[in-house]
Amino acid sequence: MSESKVVITPEGEAVVPVKKDFWAKYSRPIIYVGGAVIVGIIAWFIYQNYVKLPKERKANEAIFPAEAVFDRMAATGFSKDSVNLVLNGGTTADGKTIVGLLKIINTYSGTAAANRATYMTGATYLQVKDFDKAIKYLKDFEGNGADQVESKADIMIGHAYAEQKKIEDALSYYKKAAAVNEKDDAITPDALLLAANYAEATGKPQDAIDLFKKLKEKYPLHSSVSNGEVDKHLARLGVVE
Repeated sequence: MSESKVVITPEGEAVVPVKKDFWAKYSRPIIYVGGAVIVGIIAWFIYQNYVKLPKERKANEAIFPAEAVFDRMAATGFSKDSVNLVLNGGTTADGKTIVGLLKIINTYSGTAAANRATYMTGATYLQVKDFDKAIKYLKDFEGNGADQVESKADIMIGHAYAEQKKIEDALSYYKKAAAVNEKDDAITPDALLLAANYAEATGKPQDAIDLFKKLKEKYPLHSSVSNGEVDKHLARLGVVE
């Protein structure tokens, strides 16, 4: 077995020199690894700029008409014809072509538009009382940092379970909606109030007490706290503060 010679530098440091054949021995695997990294970077660049971005643009163009119909339904009501149009596509009375949300989800899977379509599809199915499909699509939706929208999706899942008389599941999703972002002072306290009221109504007094107390402690400016509503609930549950 060969021994490596130790060289003492003028500064008194001990150095083991690299053998002359190091590059000859390891150059090929190093080049291969480096080449693989470069190929990976190029492939990523091509995918982002020539596959993903064009797909995102097409998806956004495709979803816009259906999104407009959904927004109109959300404001005025979910009619049978409009629901069918927004989910399955078709032609409007003024001749505009609508690509259905279900087709957008399948055709443009992985895009932000398909994710929005998933949310709207779940919300639409909830409105027409198809609760299993509402739960499926709303669970598939990804908030991706849009905390208030994610909370709303969880609330709708809770509503769907509540309609199915699945009390534990419903309460779980109402609580989940309130836990998405506790720094949010809009949707989060509303979700807490909803969860607390649901717990009280379904015979879960301790859950209700804990939720009402949390609402009072963390969100003192919420209307249900400032107007005394929460205190009335707590008093009714035997808690006087």
